[in-house]
Amino acid sequence: MQKEEAPAVLATGQTGCYDENGLAIDCAGSGQDAETGYGLPWPQPRFREEGETVVDLLTGLCWTKNANPGEFPRTWPEAFSLVRVMNEEGYAGFRDWRLPNRKELISLMSYQAKKPSLPAGHPFANLFLGWYWSATSAAIDPRYAWYVHLEGARMFYGRKDQYSLVWPVRGGGGVLPRTGQATCHGLDGVIIDPAGTGQDGELRLGRPWPVPRFHDLGESVLDRLTGLRWLKNADLTGEPVSWAEALAAIGKLNSQAPAGLGGWQLPNINAMESLVDCGRSNPALPEGHFFRNVRDTYWSATTSFFETDWAWALYLEKGALGVGYKKGRTFFVWPVAYGELVF
Repeated sequence: MQKEEAPAVLATGQTGCYDENGLAIDCAGSGQDAETGYGLPWPQPRFREEGETVVDLLTGLCWTKNANPGEFPRTWPEAFSLVRVMNEEGYAGFRDWRLPNRKELISLMSYQAKKPSLPAGHPFANLFLGWYWSATSAAIDPRYAWYVHLEGARMFYGRKDQYSLVWPVRGGGGVLPRTGQATCHGLDGVIIDPAGTGQDGELRLGRPWPVPRFHDLGESVLDRLTGLRWLKNADLTGEPVSWAEALAAIGKLNSQAPAGLGGWQLPNINAMESLVDCGRSNPALPEGHFFRNVRDTYWSATTSFFETDWAWALYLEKGALGVGYKKGRTFFVWPVAYGELVF
């Protein structure tokens, strides 16, 4: 028997609860992200300035203090070229800069902030409210790569010949798991030799996934990477529902659960994202999972701080993170159980 260590899921930073109209409410009994507060807690202060760099004390990653050292947007190949030049020149005294992978890039996001969607009190400079490249190709179409928009933290994918910003990173403390990507792709999406590319599929940085990753518990499935227990039936309601209906369905599930088998929650957006395998699509789930009735889009318990009458959702076919209007009966419900588990 082995006890799962500290969660490999970061807290989202959300501290407020909001109803379907976007109005602030008391969190008690809401089932929302800010009530449960699940995830690896943020240290205070979260960042430490070190000359031209900033260390994130939550993840151990070291970022350029200048959030746009390239000065102007670049294509994906040009982004890697910029990082190579920075290493040749020893930017800020270091020669191991890289383009961040998808998990590294979104680890900076605060879901209680907008314009930019970064933690309060951050020390970064030269920020732009635009798209920032990651080193991770989009498995659904490798001609595209994942990027994040600093205005509201959306994660989607853009064509590699489009222009986006570059924010290099180095180091890391082994807190974040790997993305799952194991191949490298050129501008045309064709698999290429990984050597020297600097792509996620070459470096494969992060905590290795356990093998097997999932443990079948009967009606639920334990993710041994994160310690999260998911309902095996990935469609609790059997149809798309509104956000309020999703939260209510979780409450009903707990009221009907046998003793000791409750504790279900609507997952926060970081918990939802933790399921994504960036090497797969349709669905973007790791191979060997035991889930059934997997759907495309799922509500999270995290409100969109950009527009609080919207909430975050996982688009599982692609692996994208977006939002949905809370009153819309548009997304499905996939319960999770937080807390320490022994397996």
